[in-house]
Parts: sequence; C-alpha cells; structure tokens
Amino acid sequence: MISIAHLFSRLFGPLLMPTYGIFIAMWFTLMSYLPEQTRTVAVIATFAITGVLPMFVIGTLYHMKRISDLGVNERQDRLIPYVVATLCYIGCGAYFYNAHAPVWLVMFFVGAAMTTIVNTLVNIKWKISGHSAAMGGLVAICFRIVVNGYNVTEMFPIIAIVVILAGVVGTSRIILGRHSLMQVLAGFANGLICVYLCSEIN
Repeated sequence: MISIAHLFSRLFGPLLMPTYGIFIAMWFTLMSYLPEQTRTVAVIATFAITGVLPMFVIGTLYHMKRISDLGVNERQDRLIPYVVATLCYIGCGAYFYNAHAPVWLVMFFVGAAMTTIVNTLVNIKWKISGHSAAMGGLVAICFRIVVNGYNVTEMFPIIAIVVILAGVVGTSRIILGRHSLMQVLAGFANGLICVYLCSEIN
C-alpha cells in the first residue's frame, strides 16, 4: 500500500499537473484542430517550464542542503520551491499568451499561480496539500472545458478518471503521513476554486 501511495504521489505530483492539463486541452477541446506538431510542442513546452525547471531548482536546493528532501514535504522547506513554481506558471501563461492561445487556456496558468500563492500564504502557519491543490486545479479545468463547451469529444470519462485520481492522490498523501484529511480537502478546494474562477475569464 505504501509503495502504491508513493507511486501515485510521484505520477501526479503538483509540477506535472499543468502538463496533464495542457494535454487534455490539446487533444479533447477545440485546440485538437491544431496541427499535431503544434500541440506536441505545447505539451513539451509546458513540461519544460512548469516541470523540469522547478524540479531542477528543487534538486539544486536539496544538494545545497537548503531543503531536507526532494519531495519538499516539510512545511518550512516550501517557500522557495513555491515561489519558483508560481513564477514558472506565470511564465508558461505568458508563453501561451504570446502564442495567441485562447484566454481561458492562459488563465489556466494564472489559476495555477494563484493556487500556489494561496498555498504559500497558508503554509506559513499551516501545512496544506500541494498535491491535492494541483489535482483540484486539474478537475477545475476539465469542468470549465465542459461548462463553456470547449470540448469536441465526450468529457465524462475524462472527468470521472480525474476525479477518481484526485481521491486516490489525496488518500495516498494521508497514507504516507504527509497530510491530514483537512489539509488534503483544503488543498483540493483551493485548486478547484482558483483555477475554475480564473479560467472563467475569456
């Protein structure tokens, strides 16, 4: 059970959620009419900016002994990684804005940045789940796609899978002793609300 919890925590870590979100946007919405090469570049760029770059910073901080573990599980270790992640989300949003992407897609990254800012502020006094916040953001963008009619295929299976995964990831964080139930629920609510409201701007 512990091994499975670790696996889900790694596969659905906060830094990977923007990449999953962009993949869904590029293959299940009106964006799917773009050339495949364009969509692939968008996913790779998102992974590089919001995944690889902050992972590199976290690895550097770890080797400099500024943080105690690569998972950034200690509350006091999270400030710099969270600030870096926020800047990366803003940077990725700027990348899509300059690429003339739809506003709702750009605002997905603004929502992710807002989620991380809220997490950072809350984290000063209370540990909140970044994993659940990221999953909440992914659920939010899936609902936004359906509510605004951006989808070109049936989204119910995707939403069902994402919601189930959010539950599994949250449960995994509790099993691993990283967060309490309230910290997981608070994180999910934060991501869901920030991303859903921001992506409403179009």
